[in-house]
Amino acid sequence: MKFETTTSMTQILDALFEVYANRVPDVKKITAAMVQKKMVASQNEIINDHIAFRTMGVPHLGIASFEKIFLAHGYERMDFYHFEAKKLDAYWYAPPSPDLPRIFISELKVPTLSEAVQKIIYSYTDSVKSDPVDALDLNDARAVAHYFQTPLWKLPTLEDYETLLQESEYAAWVIYNRYYLNHYTISVHDLPEPYNQLEDFNLFLKDIGIRLNTSGGEIKTSADQLLRQSSSVANEVEALFANKETRKIAGSYVEFAERGVLPEFKQLKQYEIKRNHRREGFETSNADRIFESTFSSQLKR
Repeated sequence: MKFETTTSMTQILDALFEVYANRVPDVKKITAAMVQKKMVASQNEIINDHIAFRTMGVPHLGIASFEKIFLAHGYERMDFYHFEAKKLDAYWYAPPSPDLPRIFISELKVPTLSEAVQKIIYSYTDSVKSDPVDALDLNDARAVAHYFQTPLWKLPTLEDYETLLQESEYAAWVIYNRYYLNHYTISVHDLPEPYNQLEDFNLFLKDIGIRLNTSGGEIKTSADQLLRQSSSVANEVEALFANKETRKIAGSYVEFAERGVLPEFKQLKQYEIKRNHRREGFETSNADRIFESTFSSQLKR
């Protein structure tokens, strides 16, 4: 990612992206094809609309813990979202400068799940006795980046993973993947024509063999028509569970966002349009479908 200045936050984001890009083959595949098509000269020219994380809503963890990392670096908590069917809550966070990505953090409402599934989740997360973020020096980029890759609980068994999968695919994803970056998002509207519209960009993606999430259609559109989003189907990873059992499971994916110009700025010429002239925030209905990029219904399609 390209940032105006180097700070602890940009170092943390770079470290996160490096692990994510190595774990999700689609990331480098898409970037290489974008360079070949002359959309960008390198990864550094891709504008990152937002990054997203998943958390467990249990004592000492969840949004209340995780958001401290970003609030400490100038991010501001913005709108709240609730996903009734998936039993999730979320907030998005506005960055302190326009070169930084937005942050989207979601949380599983564990007490709303069945007792059997709660028991499995707590058998892992109960080992966390205090908020681990409170023990971090949040200005130490290396320590914070390491925290994102650090197991907070023991390796799950395959049996527990598959039990969680039956009731909450989100729970199964988090119990294994923990705080791995769930996705980063290519800002499509910042690309040259014709790729600055999702219809053309999605055709490009399919031409290079990227599978798109079809839940709610390939393009998910907000009620005001100003936020349009697509996403790839998660790349699978070979997961090693307790007792040395292995299984292919959903890893992370890539999202693609097109933010329309707000009505009051429609008179602006293309070169005059800045980030603050476009639709902000997120849309519950869009995000609800984007979550399914890691779901079996998409992976097995």
